[in-house]
Amino acid sequence: MFTDLLAMQDLSSQELIEVLNLADQLKYEKKNGIPHPHLAGKTLGMIFQKSSTRTRVSFETGMYQLGGTALFLSSNDLQIGRGEPIEDTARVLDRYLDGIMIRTYAQSDVEKLARYCNIPIINGLTDYCHPCQVLADLMTIREHKGKLEGLKMCYIGDGNNMANSLIVGGLLAGMSVSVATPGAYKPHQQVLDFASGKDFLMTEDRFEATKDADVVFTDVWASMGMEGEAEQRRRDFAGWIVDGKLMSYTKKDAMVQHCLPAHRGEEIAADVFEAHAAEIFDEAENRLHAQKAVMVKLMA
Repeated sequence: MFTDLLAMQDLSSQELIEVLNLADQLKYEKKNGIPHPHLAGKTLGMIFQKSSTRTRVSFETGMYQLGGTALFLSSNDLQIGRGEPIEDTARVLDRYLDGIMIRTYAQSDVEKLARYCNIPIINGLTDYCHPCQVLADLMTIREHKGKLEGLKMCYIGDGNNMANSLIVGGLLAGMSVSVATPGAYKPHQQVLDFASGKDFLMTEDRFEATKDADVVFTDVWASMGMEGEAEQRRRDFAGWIVDGKLMSYTKKDAMVQHCLPAHRGEEIAADVFEAHAAEIFDEAENRLHAQKAVMVKLMA
């Protein structure tokens, strides 16, 4: 059984499905007013070195619904923002809390936190991966399609943290995964090594990648912390938009997913976004339920 969620690679295929099944159950209970205080008396520390709408609200609300307490800890609230080593912060928080969610830049920070803590660590996002988002994505696909295994997932755009986690998550779920990125923006080599020999296609031809896809993913071209690269990235990604022409290559009932915030007219056309808005906002809601499942698995 996994003891931390630092990256999608921490999960086996069976554990992934178990988390999704629990997320479905918790969502059903929430919708039907059935209490589920699995984490009564527990406290989650939420370290934010990157700001967020969905991550903070979903984790904080999720802990409340599970009967626990969530503490928001920004860089300004912690000595880690004033130069205290992560390992010292970890060993202090380990004695106060029952779990930690961290949203930061470097994957190495998350891994170091886990190395010096005995309590569970959850990766709320790093520049390398975004496992909580992808669990919500897979949950949403399964809700709409009734299954994951045998479906084709396609990702168009920057080979960023979302691409890295989608590749691993999709393959663990038994999906076919295709990714199209401009040459200089490929996913992390560690992820490409994981995908080697599996049902995976890497290409610079976005129409080839999208052919017969059941679900199409995209993401912003310049993530938080890349503001200085934004103009260059807009030039490099010119034309890499999920629009009606690209969607014509997919299956007729294909879904579209976007982890938000979305830049209409850049990575996704406004009409495509609005046509698939229900699916996209189901995806956003499912962050709550998927993360609750992770917290119960790790902290209950």
